[in-house]
Amino acid sequence: MGGESLKDKKLFCVQCDISKYFASIDQQILLKIIQKKITDNKVLRLIEKIIKSSYDRKIYQNLFEVRYTGVPIGNLTSQLFANVYLNELDQFVKHQLRERYYLRYMDDFLILDYDKKKLHQIKEIIREFLKSRLKLDLHPKKVNVFPADSGIDFLGYLICGTHRLLRKSTVKRFIKRTKKYKKQITGGKMSQEKFNQCLQSWLAYAEFGNSRRLRRKVFEKLKLCANNKTITHL
Repeated sequence: MGGESLKDKKLFCVQCDISKYFASIDQQILLKIIQKKITDNKVLRLIEKIIKSSYDRKIYQNLFEVRYTGVPIGNLTSQLFANVYLNELDQFVKHQLRERYYLRYMDDFLILDYDKKKLHQIKEIIREFLKSRLKLDLHPKKVNVFPADSGIDFLGYLICGTHRLLRKSTVKRFIKRTKKYKKQITGGKMSQEKFNQCLQSWLAYAEFGNSRRLRRKVFEKLKLCANNKTITHL
Protein backbone atom coordinates (compact mmCIF):
# COMPACT_ATOMS: atom_id res chain seq x y z
CA MET A 1 0.00 0.00 0.00
CA GLY A 2 2.99 2.26 -0.58
CA GLY A 3 3.57 2.91 3.13
CA GLU A 4 0.03 4.19 3.63
CA SER A 5 -1.75 2.64 6.64
CA LEU A 6 -5.43 1.77 6.71
CA LYS A 7 -5.97 4.58 9.22
CA ASP A 8 -4.85 7.05 6.56
CA LYS A 9 -7.04 5.60 3.82
CA LYS A 10 -10.52 6.91 3.10
CA LEU A 11 -13.31 4.38 3.59
CA PHE A 12 -16.19 4.33 1.11
CA CYS A 13 -19.64 2.78 1.16
CA VAL A 14 -21.97 1.56 -1.58
CA GLN A 15 -25.54 1.47 -0.32
CA CYS A 16 -28.38 -0.06 -2.29
CA ASP A 17 -32.11 -0.56 -2.07
CA ILE A 18 -34.28 -2.78 -4.26
CA SER A 19 -37.16 -1.19 -6.15
CA LYS A 20 -40.60 -2.40 -4.98
CA TYR A 21 -39.01 -5.42 -3.37
CA PHE A 22 -41.94 -7.37 -1.90
CA ALA A 23 -44.06 -6.80 -5.00
CA SER A 24 -41.23 -7.88 -7.31
CA ILE A 25 -40.34 -11.26 -5.78
CA ASP A 26 -40.79 -13.91 -8.46
CA GLN A 27 -42.92 -16.65 -6.94
CA GLN A 28 -41.50 -19.41 -9.12
CA ILE A 29 -37.90 -18.51 -8.32
CA LEU A 30 -38.76 -18.28 -4.61
CA LEU A 31 -40.29 -21.76 -4.63
CA LYS A 32 -37.22 -23.20 -6.35
CA ILE A 33 -34.98 -21.64 -3.70
CA ILE A 34 -37.11 -23.11 -0.92
CA GLN A 35 -37.07 -26.53 -2.58
CA LYS A 36 -33.29 -26.62 -2.17
CA LYS A 37 -33.77 -26.93 1.60
CA ILE A 38 -37.23 -28.49 2.02
CA THR A 39 -38.16 -31.79 0.37
CA ASP A 40 -41.37 -32.70 2.20
CA ASN A 41 -44.12 -32.45 -0.43
CA LYS A 42 -46.86 -31.60 2.07
CA VAL A 43 -44.84 -28.74 3.51
CA LEU A 44 -43.96 -27.51 0.02
CA ARG A 45 -47.62 -27.52 -1.04
CA LEU A 46 -48.54 -25.50 2.05
CA ILE A 47 -45.74 -22.98 1.38
CA GLU A 48 -46.81 -22.71 -2.26
CA LYS A 49 -50.39 -22.08 -1.19
CA ILE A 50 -49.27 -19.29 1.16
CA ILE A 51 -47.07 -17.66 -1.46
CA LYS A 52 -49.72 -17.82 -4.15
CA SER A 53 -52.48 -16.53 -1.88
CA SER A 54 -51.69 -13.08 -3.23
CA TYR A 55 -49.74 -11.59 -6.08
CA ASP A 56 -48.92 -8.13 -7.31
CA ARG A 57 -48.88 -8.60 -11.04
CA LYS A 58 -48.41 -11.11 -13.84
CA ILE A 59 -45.29 -11.40 -15.96
CA TYR A 60 -45.92 -12.87 -19.39
CA GLN A 61 -42.65 -14.37 -20.57
CA ASN A 62 -44.00 -16.14 -23.63
CA LEU A 63 -47.23 -17.53 -25.04
CA PHE A 64 -47.04 -20.68 -22.92
CA GLU A 65 -46.04 -19.37 -19.50
CA VAL A 66 -47.45 -16.91 -16.97
CA ARG A 67 -45.34 -15.91 -13.98
CA TYR A 68 -46.56 -14.16 -10.86
CA THR A 69 -44.68 -11.77 -8.62
CA GLY A 70 -45.21 -10.58 -5.07
CA VAL A 71 -45.74 -12.12 -1.64
CA PRO A 72 -48.71 -11.35 0.64
CA ILE A 73 -47.98 -8.10 2.46
CA GLY A 74 -48.67 -8.47 6.18
CA ASN A 75 -48.08 -12.21 6.37
CA LEU A 76 -45.39 -13.14 8.90
CA THR A 77 -44.13 -15.68 6.40
CA SER A 78 -43.48 -12.92 3.85
CA GLN A 79 -40.73 -11.49 6.07
CA LEU A 80 -39.08 -14.90 6.18
CA PHE A 81 -39.53 -15.55 2.46
CA ALA A 82 -38.10 -12.11 1.63
CA ASN A 83 -34.94 -12.93 3.57
CA VAL A 84 -34.68 -16.39 2.03
CA TYR A 85 -34.98 -14.86 -1.45
CA LEU A 86 -32.08 -12.44 -0.93
CA ASN A 87 -29.93 -15.09 0.70
CA GLU A 88 -28.94 -15.78 -2.90
CA LEU A 89 -27.44 -12.30 -3.01
CA ASP A 90 -25.73 -12.82 0.36
CA GLN A 91 -24.02 -15.97 -0.87
CA PHE A 92 -22.99 -14.30 -4.13
CA VAL A 93 -21.46 -11.27 -2.41
CA LYS A 94 -19.66 -13.28 0.27
CA HIS A 95 -18.42 -16.24 -1.76
CA GLN A 96 -18.18 -15.00 -5.35
CA LEU A 97 -17.28 -11.35 -4.85
CA ARG A 98 -15.55 -12.20 -1.55
CA GLU A 99 -16.57 -8.96 0.11
CA ARG A 100 -15.81 -8.98 3.84
CA TYR A 101 -17.74 -5.90 4.92
CA TYR A 102 -21.27 -6.56 3.67
CA LEU A 103 -24.44 -5.82 5.63
CA ARG A 104 -28.06 -6.44 4.68
CA TYR A 105 -31.43 -5.97 6.33
CA MET A 106 -34.28 -7.06 4.05
CA ASP A 107 -33.71 -5.20 0.77
CA ASP A 108 -31.45 -2.50 2.20
CA PHE A 109 -27.78 -3.47 1.99
CA LEU A 110 -24.32 -1.93 1.90
CA ILE A 111 -20.68 -2.81 1.30
CA LEU A 112 -17.64 -1.02 2.72
CA ASP A 113 -14.28 -0.79 0.97
CA TYR A 114 -11.31 1.55 0.62
CA ASP A 115 -11.48 1.41 -3.19
CA LYS A 116 -14.20 3.74 -4.51
CA LYS A 117 -13.77 2.60 -8.12
CA LYS A 118 -14.12 -1.03 -7.05
CA LEU A 119 -17.43 -0.25 -5.28
CA HIS A 120 -18.82 1.31 -8.46
CA GLN A 121 -17.89 -1.87 -10.31
CA ILE A 122 -19.43 -4.07 -7.62
CA LYS A 123 -22.62 -2.03 -7.79
CA GLU A 124 -23.02 -2.86 -11.48
CA ILE A 125 -22.13 -6.53 -10.94
CA ILE A 126 -24.81 -6.77 -8.26
CA ARG A 127 -27.30 -4.96 -10.48
CA GLU A 128 -26.75 -7.58 -13.19
CA PHE A 129 -26.92 -10.48 -10.72
CA LEU A 130 -30.23 -9.29 -9.26
CA LYS A 131 -31.71 -8.77 -12.72
CA SER A 132 -30.60 -12.09 -14.21
CA ARG A 133 -30.96 -14.40 -11.21
CA LEU A 134 -33.77 -12.91 -9.13
CA LYS A 135 -35.66 -10.63 -11.56
CA LEU A 136 -35.10 -7.63 -9.30
CA ASP A 137 -34.07 -4.03 -10.01
CA LEU A 138 -32.05 -1.67 -7.86
CA HIS A 139 -33.92 1.46 -6.87
CA PRO A 140 -32.83 4.21 -9.33
CA LYS A 141 -32.66 6.86 -6.60
CA LYS A 142 -31.37 4.75 -3.69
CA VAL A 143 -28.05 3.45 -4.99
CA ASN A 144 -25.09 5.54 -3.87
CA VAL A 145 -21.33 5.38 -3.42
CA PHE A 146 -20.07 7.88 -0.85
CA PRO A 147 -17.38 8.47 1.83
CA ALA A 148 -18.28 6.52 4.97
CA ASP A 149 -17.08 9.33 7.23
CA SER A 150 -20.04 11.45 6.09
CA GLY A 151 -22.26 9.01 7.99
CA ILE A 152 -24.25 5.98 6.84
CA ASP A 153 -28.04 6.20 7.03
CA PHE A 154 -28.99 2.61 7.89
CA LEU A 155 -31.90 1.05 9.81
CA GLY A 156 -33.17 4.33 11.19
CA TYR A 157 -29.80 5.60 12.43
CA LEU A 158 -27.07 7.82 11.01
CA ILE A 159 -23.99 5.73 11.76
CA CYS A 160 -20.71 7.63 12.07
CA GLY A 161 -17.23 6.44 13.01
CA THR A 162 -17.50 7.29 16.71
CA HIS A 163 -21.23 7.58 17.35
CA ARG A 164 -24.72 6.67 16.16
CA LEU A 165 -27.51 9.25 15.78
CA LEU A 166 -31.24 8.88 15.31
CA ARG A 167 -32.56 9.78 11.88
CA LYS A 168 -34.24 13.22 11.94
CA SER A 169 -37.29 11.97 10.05
CA THR A 170 -37.75 9.22 12.67
CA VAL A 171 -37.74 11.75 15.50
CA LYS A 172 -40.21 14.00 13.66
CA ARG A 173 -42.57 11.04 13.13
CA PHE A 174 -42.34 10.15 16.82
CA ILE A 175 -43.23 13.70 17.87
CA LYS A 176 -46.15 13.87 15.45
CA ARG A 177 -47.44 10.43 16.45
CA THR A 178 -47.10 11.16 20.18
CA LYS A 179 -49.11 14.39 19.89
CA LYS A 180 -51.83 12.37 18.15
CA TYR A 181 -51.79 9.74 20.92
CA LYS A 182 -52.08 12.42 23.62
CA LYS A 183 -55.24 13.72 21.95
CA GLN A 184 -56.59 10.16 21.83
CA ILE A 185 -56.01 9.79 25.59
CA THR A 186 -57.91 13.01 26.22
CA GLY A 187 -60.74 11.75 24.04
CA GLY A 188 -60.79 8.37 25.76
CA LYS A 189 -59.67 6.52 22.61
CA MET A 190 -56.36 5.30 24.10
CA SER A 191 -55.48 4.11 27.59
CA GLN A 192 -52.57 5.54 29.58
CA GLU A 193 -51.09 2.05 29.78
CA LYS A 194 -51.08 1.64 26.01
CA PHE A 195 -49.60 5.12 25.64
CA ASN A 196 -46.77 4.30 28.05
CA GLN A 197 -46.05 1.08 26.18
CA CYS A 198 -45.64 3.07 22.96
CA LEU A 199 -43.25 5.48 24.68
CA GLN A 200 -41.19 2.66 26.17
CA SER A 201 -40.97 1.00 22.78
CA TRP A 202 -39.60 4.17 21.19
CA LEU A 203 -37.18 4.70 24.06
CA ALA A 204 -35.80 1.19 23.65
CA TYR A 205 -35.15 1.98 19.99
CA ALA A 206 -33.68 5.43 20.73
CA GLU A 207 -31.25 4.10 23.33
CA PHE A 208 -29.31 2.27 20.61
CA GLY A 209 -28.21 5.70 19.42
CA ASN A 210 -26.28 8.42 21.22
CA SER A 211 -29.49 10.19 22.12
CA ARG A 212 -29.63 11.00 25.84
CA ARG A 213 -29.82 14.77 25.34
CA LEU A 214 -32.16 14.37 22.37
CA ARG A 215 -34.53 12.16 24.39
CA ARG A 216 -34.67 14.66 27.21
CA LYS A 217 -35.25 17.53 24.81
CA VAL A 218 -38.04 15.69 22.95
CA PHE A 219 -39.79 14.58 26.13
CA GLU A 220 -39.59 18.07 27.60
CA LYS A 221 -41.08 19.47 24.41
CA LEU A 222 -43.92 16.97 24.59
CA LYS A 223 -44.29 17.53 28.37
CA LEU A 224 -44.14 13.81 29.06
CA CYS A 225 -41.74 13.32 31.96
CA ALA A 226 -43.93 14.91 34.61
CA ASN A 227 -47.05 13.08 33.48
CA ASN A 228 -45.64 9.57 32.95
CA LYS A 229 -43.97 8.07 36.00
CA THR A 230 -43.07 4.93 34.09
CA ILE A 231 -40.64 6.88 31.91
CA THR A 232 -37.65 6.77 34.26
CA HIS A 233 -34.60 6.06 32.11
CA LEU A 234 -34.28 9.20 30.02
